Amino acid sequence: MQPPILRLLLLIGLGFFLGLAFEEFYARAHQKRPGGIRTFPLLALAGALLYLLDPAHLLPVSIGLLALSAWLTCYYWQHGRETDADGFPNVGLVVPVCNVLAYLLGPISLAEPPWVAVGATVACVLFLTAREGLHGFARRIELAEIVNAGRFLLLTGFILPVLPTTPVTSLTSLTPFQVWLAVIAVCSVSYASYLLQRYIVPAEATLLTAVLGGFYSSTATVVVLARRARADATGLRQEQTGIILATSVMYPRLLIVISLFDPPLALALAPAFLGLCAIGLVMAAGWYRTGGSVHRDGTATAPPPANPLALGTAAIFAVMFVLVSIVTAWATRHFGTLGIYSVAAIVGVSDINPFVLTLAQHGAGGVPATVAVVATLLATSSNNVFQAIYAAAYSGGKAGWVPSAALVLLALCGIAVAVALVLNIGGA
Repeated sequence: MQPPILRLLLLIGLGFFLGLAFEEFYARAHQKRPGGIRTFPLLALAGALLYLLDPAHLLPVSIGLLALSAWLTCYYWQHGRETDADGFPNVGLVVPVCNVLAYLLGPISLAEPPWVAVGATVACVLFLTAREGLHGFARRIELAEIVNAGRFLLLTGFILPVLPTTPVTSLTSLTPFQVWLAVIAVCSVSYASYLLQRYIVPAEATLLTAVLGGFYSSTATVVVLARRARADATGLRQEQTGIILATSVMYPRLLIVISLFDPPLALALAPAFLGLCAIGLVMAAGWYRTGGSVHRDGTATAPPPANPLALGTAAIFAVMFVLVSIVTAWATRHFGTLGIYSVAAIVGVSDINPFVLTLAQHGAGGVPATVAVVATLLATSSNNVFQAIYAAAYSGGKAGWVPSAALVLLALCGIAVAVALVLNIGGA
């Protein structure tokens, strides 16, 4: 417990800091509002003293809050007809909220841990001083993106808690809760990349877009860049490099998702995955540097990424996840380790996330860790081979031979590591 003098100094200091930011902000806007560098420390001090009079029932501090609210109401009743610099009525709630917060800093500083008062003050200052940036951001956001955010909340906060946590079929040990948790994990990584691509990264920044696209969907990004390489030769080397980058960052993306469900498996995969990612980055950097300083003229841009939070997309992923889990469990029961490896090689033709997450959540019946590592390496290598085929096909062949060769080389490196692990298992 801190001495009372320190808490008193804290509330006065926080009130001073809030008042300084408040007064400076409205001085720059050439506006005068109630509150400031003297008012806020006094409000905080008054709130603290009234709190000390009755800390159990909070009657004095409540009466003080009502008195402050009444004064603010009278002030806005008198000045509400005034207009600001943009011609809008002076009826914003930021000023009264800041005054109320300054008053409440007193009792909060005395009753709660210091971080509560400090955090509330800093948050208030940040929201106050970032008005132009926040309003600009709000003008840039489309209504559809607000719906997307609502979908994300629906997926995480509404659907997930009501799902059963016990298996509903003997075909797989996965529960509906685990299935939907996997959907959320993959969608969350893709959604973060989607927002960065759409609102932060310039569309003409091909290489950075490729990296974010790899976190969103490496296969989709490879197809888009391959098509651009075929249609526009001015940025050919950037598209070729971007294809290699998108595939390389698939490895850390999978590590992030796997670590949410099976940290030991992620730790076992980390050396191989990070090594393969490094090999891919070296190949991308080497090929890009050999091309000189050829850059796109800025007229051709990538199409915006598709929304990963569509409920139909989530439902399809959930169905694929369950089907892959059932197939993997069946192959394990009938063919053992060879069955898992066979499924790993086959799933590379499409989305490998369901298979990898099935292993991470032990949907195949709790396979040994080394077998899971080998199967994951085989799945990613198989996926790299098919992405190389996509790159060659959609780029027209000639423009895609370099990234295709790089992806095949990356796949061979992954297979080599997997074979070494298998031989190590056999030797043991």
